[in-house]
Amino acid sequence: MKLVASPARMSTASSTFDAEFKARLHWSAEADAAIEHRVAEILADVRVRGDAAVLEYTQRFDGLAADSVSALELTAAELKAAFDGLPAAQREALQSAAARVRRYHEAQKKASGESWSYRDEDGTLLGQKVTPLDRVGIYVPGGKAAYPSSVLMNAIPAHVAGVGEIIMVVPTPRGEKNPLVLAAAYVAGVSRAFTIGGAQAVAALAYGTATVPGVDKITGPGNAYVASAKKNVFGTVGIDMIAGPSEILVLADGSTPADWVAMDLFSQAEHDELAQSILLCPDAAYIDAVQEAINRLLPTMPRAEIIAKSLTGRGALILTRDMEEACAISNRIAPEHLEVSSRDPHRWEPLLKHAGAIFLGAYTSESLGDYCAGPNHVLPTSGTARFSSPLGVYDFQKRSSLIEVSEAGAQKLGVIAAELAYGEGLQAHARAAELRLNPVPEARVVKGQA
Repeated sequence: MKLVASPARMSTASSTFDAEFKARLHWSAEADAAIEHRVAEILADVRVRGDAAVLEYTQRFDGLAADSVSALELTAAELKAAFDGLPAAQREALQSAAARVRRYHEAQKKASGESWSYRDEDGTLLGQKVTPLDRVGIYVPGGKAAYPSSVLMNAIPAHVAGVGEIIMVVPTPRGEKNPLVLAAAYVAGVSRAFTIGGAQAVAALAYGTATVPGVDKITGPGNAYVASAKKNVFGTVGIDMIAGPSEILVLADGSTPADWVAMDLFSQAEHDELAQSILLCPDAAYIDAVQEAINRLLPTMPRAEIIAKSLTGRGALILTRDMEEACAISNRIAPEHLEVSSRDPHRWEPLLKHAGAIFLGAYTSESLGDYCAGPNHVLPTSGTARFSSPLGVYDFQKRSSLIEVSEAGAQKLGVIAAELAYGEGLQAHARAAELRLNPVPEARVVKGQA
């Protein structure tokens, strides 16, 4: 039977557009209740039994016959051997991508990640101290596919930020280790790596075991169990985000070859059946051309079945009145990846407020950003680009306020602080400020207190 991909066809001129649009966008970020319950059990078990629980779950879920968690750790020699064993072209591509990602994040650190301070006219020093996290954990998906690019995108900004230790966890079902993933860990400067995955890996990183060191923050995407586990350990450790299915939105004016746009829609649809690919365009004939390209190119794709299910279940080709309306709809969606496939992308970029990453021009395929352009590919999904940002150096740093009040400054600030503290009924706060005044005033009785 011929495989067919049938994205929903919509028009903003239709009276039913809003309802159809909302229905197509809807995706629940809530994990299945059974997953939540199972994850809670795994987290609790790892917290109590540590290595024994991690080993048991890894044996059960990944089919590894290791007799200890220490046997699941990848040595530095293994990572280097994986790199050395790659074909020359892959080694060069990995190093080139890593260099571009590092260069971008070094620029990001210079722009926003430095400590600063200033002194008031009375000599009081105020400022901000930026320090890296001590230890972070990066989760790299394994199983159905391997993602060396995720290693680079998580480890390199952590390294640039100055994180002391980077602990990688990656599932290796049935012991299948992907050389590119191991080589990427070597290139990116991962400190230690363990072949564990799932909720048990998140628990081990969050709580620490006899073998796996506890971390301060966990980043990186995973399946529903990983997402649920990250949500549940937040507070014990920091997390980057709860990632939903991958998304791409293409704003097209009809000037880009239809085959290019069809393949860009495929590039996200091939991730999984829940991925979402949307085209917004004011040219009906061009939308027809993209649909024709989808039908023609789909049989040539190795992951055609997944692409077909994704496009049919969640994809959409939307006819807009003009490009301005397309930009407005894009802002409503707040997509993870946003391609502006136009003759003049800089005309439309100022109108675009919400997106994880914006790819400008016909030659800027989203896949270049995934692998080697430089900016991070760990991006907010499911509309969270309205208030969230890509993973970056800033996610691996924390900020401490610096305050050094001079004697002169204390005379001014003490009066203000004491007045507000008495107003709040917090006499010790007030007196702590007043004792530094010259002369020291008599203690006031707070109303309602003896």
